[in-house]
Amino acid sequence: MQNEQQGSSAVESLAFRLGGEEYGINILKVQEIRGYEAVTRIANAPDFIKGVINLRGVIVPIIDMRIKFQLGTPSYDQFTVVIILNIGDRVIGMVVDSVSDVITLTSEQIKPAPEMGTALNTNYITGLGTIDERMVILLDIDQLMSSAEMGLIEKLAA
Repeated sequence: MQNEQQGSSAVESLAFRLGGEEYGINILKVQEIRGYEAVTRIANAPDFIKGVINLRGVIVPIIDMRIKFQLGTPSYDQFTVVIILNIGDRVIGMVVDSVSDVITLTSEQIKPAPEMGTALNTNYITGLGTIDERMVILLDIDQLMSSAEMGLIEKLAA
């Protein structure tokens, strides 16, 4: 309870795994977590857009983050989940290897993202969270999903 009273110094994130790394996104962006299910493919969509699903009457694009981050060939098993996100006025699904837990990070536990120069676009990495021996790459999911290479928000809203 003490963390809640301190206000904005603590950040709650949903931690998930992609390949050997652990990532975190703001828990407030998460609508729900679902098991992976078959999607309807869309012709000429980029590889990382697996397709769409009908979620209670809403057509939701499904992004495979393992393909997006070039982490090898994705394999889908009982741990593979789809994180349903609310971004702006859009609903988007994000396929990840597994969900770990919800973590609370204080500002002291969050280190700034390293500068990678122009070779790598890291605008969507807000920092690195450390909990004991764990390191969690914190993502700004709004920035990532609306980035030029994703083009998802503008393209699908049009």
